[in-house]
Amino acid sequence: MAKLALDLHDIFNKGTSIDAELNRVIDEAVRKKITLVEIIPGKGSGQLKKRVLRFLNQPEIKKLYHRLEKDDKNFGRIFVHFRF
Repeated sequence: MAKLALDLHDIFNKGTSIDAELNRVIDEAVRKKITLVEIIPGKGSGQLKKRVLRFLNQPEIKKLYHRLEKDDKNFGRIFVHFRF
């Protein structure tokens, strides 16, 4: 199964690039029909994870994917599942 991963550790303090990277990875998944995207906001304060979830809950983004899964074993990971 093809999977994309986006690690936000490196760009967490640059506001615009987070949204740009999230857009890029979602677009790439749709374009290449990849069924799973793993987003790694890391554990930290939880602010970055909240931001990622807010981004993913925007109506125009939400309609692109099938479901979200928060990793039970690793708080710092979110899986975005696509269905094509």
